[in-house]
Amino acid sequence: MALTLEDVGRIAHLARLHISAEEADRTLVQLNDIFALIEQMQAVDTAGIEPMAHPLGGAQRLREDVVTERIDREANMGNAPAREDGLFLVPRVIE
Repeated sequence: MALTLEDVGRIAHLARLHISAEEADRTLVQLNDIFALIEQMQAVDTAGIEPMAHPLGGAQRLREDVVTERIDREANMGNAPAREDGLFLVPRVIE
């Protein structure tokens, strides 16, 4: 699927971009190169090949999920302009 200059102009218009004729020519070449690469990749037979989560077959190093901090409510609410029973008080915005 090859694009034309008209296609590039239409895409630029839809994206609300102003591009010069020189930029349109460069963009046309770049987009057609991208589409050629996609067609080349789609031509590869991948039947029977399992998808990979990592290109080198590595595993994710995970750490143990443990609590490392203690929540100090008084320290967190120390700069609250208004509070009551451990909750922030905010002005009513809907009447």
